[in-house]
Amino acid sequence: MFDALLPKLQVDTVFDIDLEDLYNRGYRGIVTDLDNTLVGAKAPNATPELIAWFAKVKELGFQLVIVSNNNMNRVSVFATPLDIRFVHAARKPSHAPFRKAMKLMELNEKQTIVVGDQLLTDVLGGNRLGLYTVLVLPIAIGDEGWRTRFNRRVERVAIGRLRKMGKWLEEEKKK
Repeated sequence: MFDALLPKLQVDTVFDIDLEDLYNRGYRGIVTDLDNTLVGAKAPNATPELIAWFAKVKELGFQLVIVSNNNMNRVSVFATPLDIRFVHAARKPSHAPFRKAMKLMELNEKQTIVVGDQLLTDVLGGNRLGLYTVLVLPIAIGDEGWRTRFNRRVERVAIGRLRKMGKWLEEEKKK
């Protein structure tokens, strides 16, 4: 059960993901969370650094879809000016939003990466479909809502259990 919470890769931020390596391994699409993955939960717009990252993603040949449990207004205000497709009110970790994102990109499970900051939504949802999951550190924990704060408590328990099982190793995290 706990294995479903193990990301394939752990990095500090999206900027630490080796996109070239993943592209060379056959991945062509990125499904990414928004809040605390790309920007803080209360940040309405992308930073210049993030805009440059989006350009690199596109330049390398990746497609990108934001999949967020947040509402239409929050996600569209962020994604629309950047011309990024999105799925809002996603109800992750359910299969449906991930499948919808893959359908938008016309890609399958073996071509798709999931990037997010939460084990219980992003990693679990991606792993359940056999996607390549990347866990990033949350950007602004203090801005999170009560559901996310609850999930973080459950995550701490799960990580503790995975450490005891010898499966959660901090040194596996790539910088």
